[in-house]
Amino acid sequence: MRDGLSDILLEWYDTHARVMPWRVSPQDRKDGVLPDPYRVWMSEIMLQQTTVAAVKDYFHRFTEKWPTVADLAAAEDADVMAEWAGLGYYARARNLLKCARAVVDDHGGKFPDTREGLLKLPGVGPYTAGAVSSIAFNRSEVVVDGNVERVMSRLYNVETPLPTSKPELTELARDLTPDERPGDYAQAVMDLGATICTPRNPACGICPWREPCVARAEGTAASLPRKLPKKKVPTRFGHAYVARRADGAWLLETRPEKGMLGGMLGWPGSDWSDDPPPAPPFDGNWTTLNAEALHTFTHFHLRLKVHTAELPQGAEPENAVLIGKHDFKPSSLPTVMRKVYDLAAATFVPVADSRSEQ
Repeated sequence: MRDGLSDILLEWYDTHARVMPWRVSPQDRKDGVLPDPYRVWMSEIMLQQTTVAAVKDYFHRFTEKWPTVADLAAAEDADVMAEWAGLGYYARARNLLKCARAVVDDHGGKFPDTREGLLKLPGVGPYTAGAVSSIAFNRSEVVVDGNVERVMSRLYNVETPLPTSKPELTELARDLTPDERPGDYAQAVMDLGATICTPRNPACGICPWREPCVARAEGTAASLPRKLPKKKVPTRFGHAYVARRADGAWLLETRPEKGMLGGMLGWPGSDWSDDPPPAPPFDGNWTTLNAEALHTFTHFHLRLKVHTAELPQGAEPENAVLIGKHDFKPSSLPTVMRKVYDLAAATFVPVADSRSEQ
């Protein structure tokens, strides 16, 4: 059964493969074009917990600025974190740098070509190791993301809810993974889930696996995969402090490496908890805005009170980062910090551009 199903899907993929900036098309691959492991790895890290649409522009910018793993390994941490801003899950950006440097320092700039070797790299887990070894090096490794779980649950009508059913779905996916063209097959299953076997309103009528699909025959496809009830997402609170000096310089801080938004630039502030005390970065005449900055992370909602103040000319508070008017780019901030800026910026009087007066 395995060979028959994989052959059917690969035939479909040869015609319907999505065009991706990191992907080698099935025809090019047949013509001998090999995927670049660096680009495959980069895309897989970026795509974790994120959509293809959100990733494409970031991928283009990263690979234009750092076209090889050696270029990325030599990049400044702050530059990489700034380019990542807005993509979320910032531990991925820190691990991106650690992994690139490990590949250069420990492997001569070449990615290991096996799942076992890839698993030894920083920030590379079982899924990423399987995906890179399969797609970049054509190894017969099982690759299971949310799309594949959905396809397997419907193909075999698995009614056990996720995440309990993950091991079963992984084994079903493993049984179907072929020895021939495993990289194309891995991408084909993901494409099937993304374009036809979608979460809602699956297009069963044009699915290449419509005949063997048990859920289609049973009429249960739209209700699968089942999921355990989600836990209520808690809400945390915090304070954020936006200060600007008379010359237009903004007062920021580099967040600790460990923890939320680790290593990113952000506004000084309090802890994020149930009832955090105020924590202004300096004694001053702080004004509290009526509006709060609202943001949702994976495991909690966040509500930030925003406070603003003018920083005296010449002041340089301890443990702070002062960024000049012309060097400050709001787009380099994480999304939640950009929301804080959007609320605060309108309260400051514009600073005259001294360069235009010369």
